[in-house]
Amino acid sequence: MSYSNTDTGSKPADPYKAENKNEPGLQEKVDDLVKFIESCKFGMMTTRIESSGLLASRCMALAAREGVDLLFHTNTESGKTDDLKSDSTINIAFLDSEGQWASISGEASIVTDRETIRKYYSPTLKAWVGDLGDGKHDGGPEDPRIGVIKVNAKTATYAVSAKNMLGRGYEVAKGTITGQAPNVNKLRELSEEELQQWRKENS
Repeated sequence: MSYSNTDTGSKPADPYKAENKNEPGLQEKVDDLVKFIESCKFGMMTTRIESSGLLASRCMALAAREGVDLLFHTNTESGKTDDLKSDSTINIAFLDSEGQWASISGEASIVTDRETIRKYYSPTLKAWVGDLGDGKHDGGPEDPRIGVIKVNAKTATYAVSAKNMLGRGYEVAKGTITGQAPNVNKLRELSEEELQQWRKENS
């Protein structure tokens, strides 16, 4: 059930979305999303807390990417892995200083097999998990606390700039005077069906 607080008749209730909606080919949509994500590096990971049902977000560094699926290092003994064990639904959001953004929703799995861990291991992980001095929990690639959260992307929505800073400023100023929504972004959506199609075409 959708929410509405008014009736705008035949006119778009969300002029910004109508003006900035952009639908290029599937490959371009995926390529631009991936390019933006990799330029950001850091994203906000949102999970649901089992005990309260509330949402929690934390900043995570992108460790790697497998197609449109995202991988993040994790301490398997942390709160986020507790959250994902009870509810694997996840969202990753990216934002840069220019206001460009992306939101990826999907299903997360906690990967602990050593082959995968060794493949994506980074020595800097030792700084985050520490060396407990017991010869096992040393922050190295064989430390069982080090795992990978793999996000299987289901849908994505993102907006990247369609104009440079001067052009965006002009559009906003014009919109302030005329009431016309500024055309400043390429607002795009990737459905679950589109992402499945892309995986088939790029497998």
